[in-house]
Amino acid sequence: MFNYSYLVELLSPKRSADDQMEGFLDRFAERYQRIMEAGCGLSVPDNPMGQPRLGALESIQLRGLSVDPSKVVMNLNTFHTKSELDGLLQNAVQANLKYLLVIRGDGGPLLSKLDPKSIGGKLSVATSIDLIRYIYTEYSDHFITGAAFNPYNPMPFELNRMKQKIDAGAKYVVTQPIIGQDENVDKLKDFNIPIVVEAWMSKNIDLLYRSVGKEKDERAKQYDPSENLKALHQSYPECCVYLSMLSFKQDWQEILPKLSR
Repeated sequence: MFNYSYLVELLSPKRSADDQMEGFLDRFAERYQRIMEAGCGLSVPDNPMGQPRLGALESIQLRGLSVDPSKVVMNLNTFHTKSELDGLLQNAVQANLKYLLVIRGDGGPLLSKLDPKSIGGKLSVATSIDLIRYIYTEYSDHFITGAAFNPYNPMPFELNRMKQKIDAGAKYVVTQPIIGQDENVDKLKDFNIPIVVEAWMSKNIDLLYRSVGKEKDERAKQYDPSENLKALHQSYPECCVYLSMLSFKQDWQEILPKLSR
């Protein structure tokens, strides 16, 4: 579905940046341009770790950056008011964005919570399934929506949730970071939708395990992000790879095997 090998994660500036905001926006713009010039796609998380940040399009528009609808993936979670949510979606429609990635989100005391009933949900909290269904129902002519998959959650619970997300309108899946071939990610092939596998590009493997709630295993002792990326390409040769924690100080030609030269 994605006609490039890599989807690079790019954080937008924190809203608390205050007098440093201009500098952080400049850095965002520089990194945005570097990703585009490398021929990669980019994904901008939505308030990760519960920290309020500028939105994807907000950051892009503040610096007057051009948008390639095939390469920009806007993340969206359930920690917005209904009016905020619709404003983000309508802005995305006007910008001709094509791809969304919907996740439940980390939440936090500084973020709003979406009323589940406002998007047709029936539980006490809004779920990613509710949000995917709402977008598919109200904006099906505009977006291709993806969903997240956590291979570290108990099975078949997580696989059943994945099926519900697909039934709600998800058209592709992005995994949590994996180390080498993962048997639970392999099971996603039965759903017959595009799979984007995530690669952890930092040597700080402890942070990865804390973020996904997984205990360390033997592979964490000698973790090499470049070698893991090669292993993922070998195990999932047809998949686009989502690059989280990718350093912008490195020469990408040296560490990204499938980068166009």
